[in-house]
Amino acid sequence: MLYSQSFINTLRSNPKDETSINAKLLLRGGFIDKLMAGSYTFLPLGWRVYQKIEEIVRQEMNAIGGGEVLMPLLHPKDVWNETGRWGDKGVKEIMYQFKSVDDREYGLSFTHEEIFLDVVRKHSLSYKNLPVKLYHFSTKFRNEPRAKSGLLRGREFIMKDLYSLHSAEEDLDNFYWQVAGAYLKIFKRLGLENVKTVEASGGVFTSGHTHEFQVIHPVGEDTIYHCAKCDWAHNKEIHIHKIGAQCPECGGEVETASSIEIGNIFRFGTVYSEKMGVNFKNADGQLKPAYLGSYGIGMSRLVGVLAEMFNDDFGLVWPAAAAPFKIHLVSLGGAAPKAEKIYQQIAAESAEVLWDDRDESPGVKLSDADLIGAPYRIIISDKTLEKESVEVKRRESEKVEMVKLDNIVEWFKNI
Repeated sequence: MLYSQSFINTLRSNPKDETSINAKLLLRGGFIDKLMAGSYTFLPLGWRVYQKIEEIVRQEMNAIGGGEVLMPLLHPKDVWNETGRWGDKGVKEIMYQFKSVDDREYGLSFTHEEIFLDVVRKHSLSYKNLPVKLYHFSTKFRNEPRAKSGLLRGREFIMKDLYSLHSAEEDLDNFYWQVAGAYLKIFKRLGLENVKTVEASGGVFTSGHTHEFQVIHPVGEDTIYHCAKCDWAHNKEIHIHKIGAQCPECGGEVETASSIEIGNIFRFGTVYSEKMGVNFKNADGQLKPAYLGSYGIGMSRLVGVLAEMFNDDFGLVWPAAAAPFKIHLVSLGGAAPKAEKIYQQIAAESAEVLWDDRDESPGVKLSDADLIGAPYRIIISDKTLEKESVEVKRRESEKVEMVKLDNIVEWFKNI
């Protein structure tokens, strides 16, 4: 992609009204635009990052049998009344509810359990065609009173929801942990190593315990207690052990940490299925309520988390799996003709390259390259051309390597 033909607009200084690192860097780097507190536009660079993350999540959801759909964002009151959640105090605090001009009542989606159940109950269900596993990437709306921290806490955001329906509680339990394994794989692919599977309360969703996926980071607003030796971890809402106490699982020492929630999984059992009449025929021909599970990942929040965790004093340092471009090509001085040839050669190999072909000073171009944070930077200038070479640097490294012009495509193939 040519920088001069792209809608990439970087800022020279941090926005004054932002305090979080992710908001400062994503706004400065031209990845997002702020409409109001808790509501952002994904610009071309930011949307490329989001799409990289989405494709990884899609691959792992497909791998466990999920089918991708897209459910509505505008929900009628009637379907939420069936489960009794429309009038629930906790739901009313976070769900945008309103009347239309003809006095019909609607809500904006903050979750989709009712909608999923309404979809599947319209079809004949048998133990033979269960489980059903459907997921989507969808905008969510929540009346967040403290919308702050950039993409980490918003009123409007993108989530991946997966919903599953089962003929037996054991099958639901097995799939629940299968999803947990898929989530950990997703986060590892994105470069997030220090992620804990944390037992937690169900909040406004369910009275039973659930599990959150928390990445340990100082800016996190959640507090978790976890074992230094094993995988045991509790959210502070249900924690009953003191710091330094023995882990109930292995006897190791209990520690505490600040963390950011990036995913969650819920087992609802049959409670909502019973209320909405979502039944299936068992092997004996009897109608039984189906078992429901719900599994979410904060997709736009993940963009913010990666920006919060992968940066330095000069800008973003994207992990390769989520970077908007793998290569940032910078041409200086009179090197544009040679740079164009290299750009075409690299692009022909399906490598993602952004060529800064602008008529800007070297300082501006190099500063923007560091800010945008592609894994590799190539500089071609009059000086490097004297050596028939280009300068290659990994974003997170100080080491600079000179690579011959004739070898640059092969060099990138090898890495």
